[in-house]
Amino acid sequence: MRKWLLAIGASAALAAPLWAQANAPEANAPKRLAPGDVLSQANWQQAQDLMPPEMLKHYQSGGYTNRIVAWPDGAFTWEKEFREATEKNRGRFVLNSQGTVVEQATGKQPPYIYGFPFPDVDAADPQAAQKILWNSYYGYWYLGNSHNEVRVTWINPTGIDREAGQDVHFLYYDGQDERYRIPNPSNLFMQFIATATYPADMNGTTALTWRYRDSDKRDSNWVYVPALRRVRAVSPANRSDGFLGSDMSQDDGPFFDGKPEDFTWRLIGEKEQLRLVDPLSLEGKANDVWLPGGGWRAMWSDQIKAVGFQDPDWKGLAWAPVAPALAQRRMWILEVVPKDKYYLYGKIELYIDKETYQGAYNRKFSWNNELLNTYYILGFMSHNFQRPDGGTEVLWGSNMGYQTAENIKMNRATVSGLEAPVKNPANDRRVPYDPSFFDVNTLQRFGK
Repeated sequence: MRKWLLAIGASAALAAPLWAQANAPEANAPKRLAPGDVLSQANWQQAQDLMPPEMLKHYQSGGYTNRIVAWPDGAFTWEKEFREATEKNRGRFVLNSQGTVVEQATGKQPPYIYGFPFPDVDAADPQAAQKILWNSYYGYWYLGNSHNEVRVTWINPTGIDREAGQDVHFLYYDGQDERYRIPNPSNLFMQFIATATYPADMNGTTALTWRYRDSDKRDSNWVYVPALRRVRAVSPANRSDGFLGSDMSQDDGPFFDGKPEDFTWRLIGEKEQLRLVDPLSLEGKANDVWLPGGGWRAMWSDQIKAVGFQDPDWKGLAWAPVAPALAQRRMWILEVVPKDKYYLYGKIELYIDKETYQGAYNRKFSWNNELLNTYYILGFMSHNFQRPDGGTEVLWGSNMGYQTAENIKMNRATVSGLEAPVKNPANDRRVPYDPSFFDVNTLQRFGK
């Protein structure tokens, strides 16, 4: 009996490591997604906690399908002047009580900033979230003035409801290097004009915005309506409302375009997330050409079908991102609460790439903390472009556009960034503007 018990004990001791190995959490964990995989209805569980749940459900239902690609390590960069300016900014700036960037030595707002104002962000800093947002702004403004002819498309799950053409111009005064910096007597961050080009009943409707660098100065907004044949000043307080009745707002902009001083900020944390990217950009492919008057135009191929409704063989949601891919990135997550109690949303969550400061997800909640809208943006790789004079400029290389605001409760979406149906539409950066182009007194010239 004693020998028999010893034998059983020995067998159990030998079997224990095998049992532990077979039942370890790693053994039962789902397979990790890797470049080359395709995220779909068949394996959506592998993306648990790697994207907002409202987006993940589209993979679960078969509404979305996207391949996984690798973001090249260490490949993203900025121009030498931008990197050097960022180094010089280390310790130079702080945020005042309103959340405005000021010089630490004087407590005054500098006439301009170039490079990231906060090269080092400490997660324990109570102002970390605002500093991340300011870095994101200056990282985007670095790309310079823009001109884009685009479609704004209202989409239901099975197809297009309607769409409008927009001719959009941005002039940035801050965040520019000396090649593109212009005088700024009104202390502006930027000026913006958007003109509707179609349909006929909207043609010529134009909106103009001036955003001031002064923390206590609200935006100036004007609109020209051809039917009225007059320019009217409008309140800047409704920037959260839907633009032209869509599910996008003026405060969405390229990702988030609210004035930082109008909100309170908190850094929730950071996590790994899958984000939508332009896969060709990550492969080093981009076709930007130098414009005769200065600046760069991205020449997109009309063979790229970025959105589901553009592909007749697509069976998922009509607004699905079919040409974009997914890449895993480390994200800051910011919580943003408007100070204005009449703001449409009571809370916003912003997901911002820790390396590039490119926005990924903009999630909007009601004042009762109910998710209402999610706005997601493509990520791009930086590219070197050769100027005709032999100089080099570093910009984000794009081959497609896809910016989508999904209305969660209404089961619909608005997609922007798609090219307007004209030959060689403008997808331009660093284009020169005369400030008089944004003069309110000549706004009616856009009317048709």
